[in-house]
Amino acid sequence: MKTHLIAAMLLLCAAAVPANEYRAGSLTIDHPYARPTAPSQPTGGGYMKIINKGADDRLVSASTPAAAAVQMHSMQMDGNVMRMREVAAIDIPAGKTVELKPGSLHLMLTGLKAPLAVAQSFPLKLKFEKAGEVTVDLKVDAPAAAEMHHTH
Repeated sequence: MKTHLIAAMLLLCAAAVPANEYRAGSLTIDHPYARPTAPSQPTGGGYMKIINKGADDRLVSASTPAAAAVQMHSMQMDGNVMRMREVAAIDIPAGKTVELKPGSLHLMLTGLKAPLAVAQSFPLKLKFEKAGEVTVDLKVDAPAAAEMHHTH
């Protein structure tokens, strides 16, 4: 009986943590995803929310076996032209949420080794200045599914 009670409590605790949420120190990485790519498309994007419940931190690098390199980018409007620029790091201020999303801060996966297909997932290692490293599963979501998650 005691063994069954412990097993039931462990199942409840596991159910309380979403499968697409990861932790590194005081940071929570929520819903990491990518969008599908065309067969000949050499680049893709990585997106997620990073919630900081501790001191200031910074995302300093990322890597994945699915691409030759991962760059951190910002996007800004310059008049009527959207400009994308590589950045050295992404600041994660204390007590704030930073959202990496299309048309804003994001991860650029360059030199994709294969097209990204809906429902596929692959590991993405994130390295933070203070929180250290964490590997997340980057799930390939259809654009509508990814956008619906972020409107909750």
